[in-house]
Order: sequence, then structure tokens, then C-alpha cells
Amino acid sequence: MKSGAVTAQRDLRTGTPFWLRHGDKRVPGRPLAVDVTVDVAVVGAGVSGALIADAVVRTGRSVAVLDRRGPVKGSTPASTALLQFEIDQPLLHLAQKIGYRRAVRVYWRSATAVDFLRGRIADLGLRCGFRERQTVYLPGNVLDVAELKREAAARSAVGLRSRFIDAESLRALTGIERRGAVLSSGAGEVDPAAMVAGLWRSVLNRGARMYAPTEVVSIQNGRARVALATADGPVVHARHAVFATGYEVVKHVHPRGFKVQSTWAMATAPQPARLWPSRCLIWEAADPYLYLRTTLDGRVIVGGEDEEFSDEKRRDALIPSKIAAIRRKLKLLLPALDTTPDFAWAGCFGASASGLPAIGAIPGAARCFAVMGYGGNGITFSVIAAQIIQRAILGLPDPDAELFALP
Repeated sequence: MKSGAVTAQRDLRTGTPFWLRHGDKRVPGRPLAVDVTVDVAVVGAGVSGALIADAVVRTGRSVAVLDRRGPVKGSTPASTALLQFEIDQPLLHLAQKIGYRRAVRVYWRSATAVDFLRGRIADLGLRCGFRERQTVYLPGNVLDVAELKREAAARSAVGLRSRFIDAESLRALTGIERRGAVLSSGAGEVDPAAMVAGLWRSVLNRGARMYAPTEVVSIQNGRARVALATADGPVVHARHAVFATGYEVVKHVHPRGFKVQSTWAMATAPQPARLWPSRCLIWEAADPYLYLRTTLDGRVIVGGEDEEFSDEKRRDALIPSKIAAIRRKLKLLLPALDTTPDFAWAGCFGASASGLPAIGAIPGAARCFAVMGYGGNGITFSVIAAQIIQRAILGLPDPDAELFALP
């Protein structure tokens, strides 16, 4: 790779996400002061970096983590953290784009990733508000009721836990008046900032080292190692380097069909008596779509109104109008709710033409990997990335690696 700033720099979020209402999460770290040599260098201390570091440490490899800001200070706290196996593209639409068998494999891999994350949170005893939930997928301008019935049947036919429910069942679960929806099981919700901070504390307790704030400014690929030079001078020498930098993408890596856009979200005041009975996750088959969930203290977190631009000043200027639009949609959907926002924020969000992330070896950069967890399932895709990269470092094949490989 060429010398210079290694990743793009963005103002990743504005406002106060609900997850940071008590301030930033504390994770120990320090700037890199001397050269170090490790088996694996992970660049990026968000959710992808944390899950990858956890996976690599379990192999017995030594790990150094570098981040220009620090742990849990980038995009992670802006997540609304709906953990679904469903991706932005419905199964039937994805099948048209990449083929039926490949689409089914993607959906199944996503479903198993949610199960894996549930188990990992339990194994490590992370206190991050994880709750298993069902999801309700409402009709919209992408899929109408008839198309939702076909989508539910296609999922059920391959063993996924989805079925179509009628208006009466939908009303009983959510209080929403629509002609029907797809109900899926096997989803969850989590406090993403608490989860990632807990993961980092666990990984550091098991021997990984956190160097932050530390900026990587150049990469040199040798025959046996990768050398990551930092802005202050010290160099990290590693057998493998993993770039888990979220929407601050690695320069010179430009997968086709991937883009960074803007999104907005808010959290209401606590109102447990007004919440829908099932507390399921709710989203629409619409563009732009609305997505909402509850919190353990009885709030509603709702987001959407995504737009295809990434200019931070323009994004931030739109916060009042976008939050107003989200409130109007929420009120139409659930009239009993108080939609007054207690918290509101905006951030960067990655999208791809297929709804899939890009995960794997960087072409032309030996022993270097990139994780571009674009799409609405960033946390779930981060789990898949950790599994694929762990196996690559071990020299083992992953049966689905080619589904997500960088083009």
C-alpha cells in the first residue's frame, strides 16, 4: 500500500446517542510510544474491531489494537442495535441479484451470527441489555402485502423462522393497523456501546493491547510481516493486519456499489405503559424505511430517513427536519406514543447495492484484511467478519467467505 493517511477521516456522528447518556464508555488504552511486534494488528476499536480481536485472541495469537479516537468513540454508539438476521434486501430480491442458493446462504449465515453473538455475550457475562426479540416486517413501497406473503413463504421453505401474520395478529403484537406483516423469530436487541466496551475489557484482560489515540499513516507489506507506521513515529510489525475502520474506509480500497450515506435517530422519554405488548423489533419494507425498538427503561428508539450523501454539515443541518419527519411517521404508526425526543443524533451509515458487507483479504496487500460492514445489519455482519478472518488467519477455509469477499 502507498504511504499517507491510511483511512478516510469523517465526522461520524453528531448529537448525543441514547447509549452515551451517562458519558463515554471507559476502556483502558494509551498512545503507542515504542515499536511493537505482534501476530495481528487490528485497526479500529468499534464493534467490528472488538469482535475480531476477541476471535483472534481465542486462537492464542497476540493482538495490538490501534484507533485514532479511542474505543467506542466512532460509529458504534450511533447504532440503534436491532440484531436481525434479515438484511436490507428481502430474500426474494437478493436471490434476483446474486442467485437463489447464494441468497439463502447469506440469510442463514446472518441467522447463525445472531445466535453466536447471543452465546458470546452469555459466555463473557457482558452486561449490555441483551434481550431476545421477534421482528415484525411491515408492508411498504418495497414489498406490499402480497409480496410479503411470498417473502415469508420463501424464508419458511428453507427453514428460517419467519411466517406471515394477518391484521388481527399484528394488532395483538404491536397495536399497529396494517393488513399483515412478516413475523420472524431469532432476533435480539442490545446496548451497543455497553456490549463493545465490555468486549474490549474482556479482550484486554486476555492479553491484547490497546493503543489509542494512535493514527496509522502508512502500511508497508514485507515478505513475512506488515509494518504499520503511526503519526508519532512508532511502528507496529504484525503477521496480519485487519482494518475494521467502519465508514472511514481504507484508502485505495473501493469495492463497487458501496457508499456512505446519512441517517438519523431519536429516543423518546420512558413510557412503558404505552409500548406495544410484544416489545418486538419493527421495521418497514419501504425506502426510506422506519425501524424501531424499545429499551429496558421503556423508551422507543426509532430511526430512518436515510439519504444518499455523506457531507457532515449538510447531515447535521437536517437533524431538526429529519427528526420531525421520523416523529410524524412514528405517530401515524403508533398514535398512543409520546414522540417527544429525549435524545436525537445523526451519523454516517454504509450501504451497498446488494445489502451485503465486504469482508476479506485486500487485493494486492498481502496479509491485510478489510471489514466493510455496510448495510442495515452492521453488528451481525461484524460477527460474520470475525469468524471469516479468524479462520483465514488460522489457514482454514470458511464456506461462505466468497459471498462477502472484496470485489
